[in-house]
Amino acid sequence: MSVISAVRQASRTEVRVAEPRPEQPDVARTAGVILAQAMEFCAQKMQIDTPHVVVERLRKGDSQACEYCHYSVAKQVAASMGALDANIKAAYIYDYDATPEDLCFGETGRGLPIHLLVWAERKTAALSALAETLGRALAQNYALMIGVPQPAHLLDVQVVDDADVERRLGHGALLFSLYHRPVEVWRR
Repeated sequence: MSVISAVRQASRTEVRVAEPRPEQPDVARTAGVILAQAMEFCAQKMQIDTPHVVVERLRKGDSQACEYCHYSVAKQVAASMGALDANIKAAYIYDYDATPEDLCFGETGRGLPIHLLVWAERKTAALSALAETLGRALAQNYALMIGVPQPAHLLDVQVVDDADVERRLGHGALLFSLYHRPVEVWRR
């Protein structure tokens, strides 16, 4: 079939083109699976019969539910990113200390965003785009699942490379911290 005949045939058929989405459907689906599995993990750890109760606890800001959920999300995100980018060596979850302003305004309950430190051989634009796309998809799915307004950020991914770790620069220094050492959630 020539290009001209294909265009003529297409003009006779109603074709609907969906609006372009910021993330690929596979990423949105992956984000949904990650969150569903995080709810199941949390329910199992808290010895709750159904993930629906976990959702209620997350809505209320239950710190134990948030911790289990965040750990599971971080572990799965790291594994997904590692499967898509062979450049990644390891991933860690870490926490920031709450500031007095956070405590004053009650911002510690939900504990968003989830802070993930990704150690890669080198920093690349593709890795940054992957983290941003996955973070956006997770925020959208989280808002739908929990029934809250979409958080601006659900996932904070900081990428460090071999040079950052070797020289203990920036977030690379966290890997050697005595007091705030991150928890490894994935390694190649």
